[in-house]
Amino acid sequence: MRKYLTGWLSFMAVLAASAQTSALGAKPRRPIPAIEHVVIISIDGLRPDCILLANTPTLHALVHGGAYTFWAKTTAVSITLPSHTSMVTGVVPRKHGIEWNVDLPLKQPVYPKVPTVMEMATGAGYVTAMIAGKIKFEFLDKPGTITHVFLPPEEKGNDEMVATEAERMITEFRPALTFIHFPDVDTVGHAKGWGSHEQLAQIEKTDTQLARILTALERAGIRQSTFIIVTADHGGAGLIHGADDARSRHIPWIAAGPGVRKFFDLTQLAELEVHTEDTCATACYLLGLPQQPYFDGKPVYAAFEGN
Repeated sequence: MRKYLTGWLSFMAVLAASAQTSALGAKPRRPIPAIEHVVIISIDGLRPDCILLANTPTLHALVHGGAYTFWAKTTAVSITLPSHTSMVTGVVPRKHGIEWNVDLPLKQPVYPKVPTVMEMATGAGYVTAMIAGKIKFEFLDKPGTITHVFLPPEEKGNDEMVATEAERMITEFRPALTFIHFPDVDTVGHAKGWGSHEQLAQIEKTDTQLARILTALERAGIRQSTFIIVTADHGGAGLIHGADDARSRHIPWIAAGPGVRKFFDLTQLAELEVHTEDTCATACYLLGLPQQPYFDGKPVYAAFEGN
């Protein structure tokens, strides 16, 4: 308890300092100046081997142009809300407290016990955005912590809706940090099965929506200054996922952008195992935000040239 309290107080001190700095018009010093924008893209339910089985030219181009591993690991529970929360907070579910996977009808909203990377970036004066394809992601939208947010008006959105809103926000606002969630691969996995012909066909459709995001970055004039992570919250087997099943727990982790190694398989480094919590830590590193003492994740330094 004392450790978590110390970490929280440390965060609040940094947040206060960041707010004072941003009031003066400054931003944190970024370690790779060429990277001015970070985009985290989660393709819900994308099992790594399915990328290879499907016709995914956009994903393959990012692999060839960046650093990657198809052996990254998500949380042991391997379900959507806990895993996504770990992805954007840098801690395991026990610490962030989001251990359910449904939209709970609570009288008072419940938010993660630790800040998301979007909240940390917003507090440091950056423009941030979240575009999610499931309404239950509203638990990440704590008031005042994300500059621009899109959630579907119905229980579930779809990939096309997400891509359209992401295009608009990127073009109009050019956020320093954007989190994008594509839902359809997971939806088809539950309906037709992981690795089924129907799911592979959906992965191909999602790949075309991903291409729209890259085109929007080009149109906004920021593609060359953007670091992109494409990952997932879990995989799956049969019609389900979860419970520390290796087929659910392995996820892709693909990074591309300025200063990133080209066509570099991170599994060449036997001592390195990428975890979903590392996504938050890596985004913080690139935006010049502190590595919080309570983080379970760490920056994937090996993805960058010179490391």
